Amino acid sequence: MDTASTAPPARSSAISSMTAGIACGIGAGALWGLVFLAPQLVREFSPLQLTVGRYLAYGLIALLLIAPRWRSLVAHIERRQWWSLIWLALAGNTLYYVLLCSAVQTGGIAMTSLIIGFLPVAVTIIGSRDHGAVPLRKLLPSLLLCALGAVCIGWQAMAHSGGVSAARPLFGLVCAIGALASWTAYAIGNARCLARLPQLSAQDWNLLMGLVTGAQSLLLLPVALALGSASHSVEAWARFGTVSGGVAIVASIAGNALWNRMSRLLPLTLVGQMILFETLFALLYGWLWERRWPAPVELMALCLVVLSVLSCLGAHRVRDIPVVCADP
Repeated sequence: MDTASTAPPARSSAISSMTAGIACGIGAGALWGLVFLAPQLVREFSPLQLTVGRYLAYGLIALLLIAPRWRSLVAHIERRQWWSLIWLALAGNTLYYVLLCSAVQTGGIAMTSLIIGFLPVAVTIIGSRDHGAVPLRKLLPSLLLCALGAVCIGWQAMAHSGGVSAARPLFGLVCAIGALASWTAYAIGNARCLARLPQLSAQDWNLLMGLVTGAQSLLLLPVALALGSASHSVEAWARFGTVSGGVAIVASIAGNALWNRMSRLLPLTLVGQMILFETLFALLYGWLWERRWPAPVELMALCLVVLSVLSCLGAHRVRDIPVVCADP
């Protein structure tokens, strides 16, 4: 009698958590997709300069937001968590963005898109080993659709690429694989750290990540200035500052907050699939920026992406999902 009476509320709570988590994942993808427009707005600056500018702004904003609660907040953080923040900030922010920009410049958009498009596959496969995760065999249709979508995206980009120097593709390939490994490690490590820190809100964890990322960018600032040999006008620097600040607020503050919230509401195997929305929105913004309709292959890729997520959602039936903790 008691079990029957408590089952509906528990199921309703699980459905509510999944719905909120998916909504947060879509929101994070929509905001992260805007990052791909930043290099187009300030093309005269190098990838390292873009990285340093973005994450210095991220760190400064995080510092302003976290300063009033600094003492009470750090009381919950042990030395082990600080080390986790350092390597997560490096893997998911600083190193990943430098590798991604370098891969595009030296290996081309086609190869980079194809490799980075396998992020959901990598995260989902590794996440399937977590306790309570959906078995990998149930995720095979979703993973196959995801892989086919990534191939379509890479194929379309290859058909429209202008080609790259034969001496540089190997370095670009290494950078793209490094970016794939870097962000995969971040997505998994970040989700597991959040699960071990129920007393800390997802937004506070994001702000702490911003402080650490900003400190790393501050160390890289002299290198970025030294390697940036081109001289820029005052107008160019003003535009650079505006873009860096805008990306920091939209993607690093708001986007990361939504992603962290989602990571606490969904199992890791489903978290991996949510990365697909970044690709989807990046393509959408790209079409708007170029003022064109999507090509047939691009539409096919979008359909495969949507089917991949729907298939993954079908595998994550509510009764199979373990209870996950929400923000305190």
